[in-house]
Amino acid sequence: MITVITRFPQPAGKSQDELKGMFRQSAPRFQTISGLVRKYYYIADDNTCGGVYLFRSRAQAETLFDDAFAASIMARFGAPPRVEFLETPVIVDNDAGTILGGDEGA
Repeated sequence: MITVITRFPQPAGKSQDELKGMFRQSAPRFQTISGLVRKYYYIADDNTCGGVYLFRSRAQAETLFDDAFAASIMARFGAPPRVEFLETPVIVDNDAGTILGGDEGA
C-alpha cells in the first residue's frame, strides 16, 4: 500500500464551510480512481489543506498526481500542491478489527 499526502495553501478569503463545500463537490471524482482505497480531506491549523490517500500500489497513485492534477489545484487554490508518497507496510483498521500487512488489500 502507498499513502499519499498532498498539501497546499487554503485559498484567501474562504471560510472553513466554503472549503468543506469545495471538498464535497470534488469528492465524487475520486470514487472511480483505480487503486484508490480511501481519501481523507483535511484542513490544517497552519492555513493549509489537502488530502490523505491510500492506494493499492505506487504505480496507481502516480497516475493521479500528474501535471493535470497540479494544474487543477493551482486553478482552485492558487498554488501547486506538495505531494509525498509514503510506503505503508502495516495498516491498523479498528473499524474492521484488523491489522493488515502491506501486501493484503484494504
